[in-house]
Amino acid sequence: MTDVSAAARTRRGSRGRRPSHALIHVVLGIGGFLMAVPFLWQIIMSLSTNAEVQSVTPVFWPQHLEWGNFTQVFAQMPFLSQLRTSVIITVIRTFAQIVLCTMAGYAFARMRFPFKGVLLGVVLSILLVPSQAYLISQYQIVQGLGWLNTLLGLVAPGLFSAFGTFLMRTAFINMPRELEEAARIDGANPIQIFWRVMLPLARPSISALAITTVLFSWNELLWPLVVANDPANMPLAAGLATIAGDVTVNYPVLMAASLLAMAPVLIAFIVMQRRVIDGLASSGLK
Repeated sequence: MTDVSAAARTRRGSRGRRPSHALIHVVLGIGGFLMAVPFLWQIIMSLSTNAEVQSVTPVFWPQHLEWGNFTQVFAQMPFLSQLRTSVIITVIRTFAQIVLCTMAGYAFARMRFPFKGVLLGVVLSILLVPSQAYLISQYQIVQGLGWLNTLLGLVAPGLFSAFGTFLMRTAFINMPRELEEAARIDGANPIQIFWRVMLPLARPSISALAITTVLFSWNELLWPLVVANDPANMPLAAGLATIAGDVTVNYPVLMAASLLAMAPVLIAFIVMQRRVIDGLASSGLK
């Protein structure tokens, strides 16, 4: 009887030391609000005047909502043309990386071929080098091919990634070999094993690869500024840099353009929120 009462007191004490659900919700709500403050401030700036934005005394809400800032975006930059370029680049790169990185990852994880370790080391060594280090060599290659200021020049460097190869290799190498052996016994060839057995099991990692590729391609800034000099051929991330003047900057218009630029990705995240979270969680990415 004494043991039972002592156990009951221990359980009541542990429950008393646990934070209540209300406190957890309050803490999470405060943290979520703090993370949303920059986005909310960007919305306020996009609806303000330039004088209110640059005022020494912070203006937390404009006197008049300047909806005209959003229309000025289309007057100061070829927004629709740059949006189309960003969408095309993102779609092509994402599709290419899913195809090439999954095939390369499966080859490095499951197949045997000469100099496999050396080639894998070369691919992984790319992760140790900053992308800016080989920017000049990439520019010279694109220039030699005559792809400057073209869509091919913008897309080419992102068709394959060492990170995607490493991610997919990790996904395939952790799968049980019994699945391949069973498919091989049933008469499946290597292509059928890859396409019908291994690839469906790697969908969470493929989703993570697609998400990271979309975010990288949509937000890439340095390479488009180097390759494209015509604003009509630039993606949105580089186009936003062109509307900033050399002397003065119209910050409300810049914030409005930034909101319009992030809107497609934000809508896609809201629609595919569950798949995005599951893909990132299953792959271990942060």
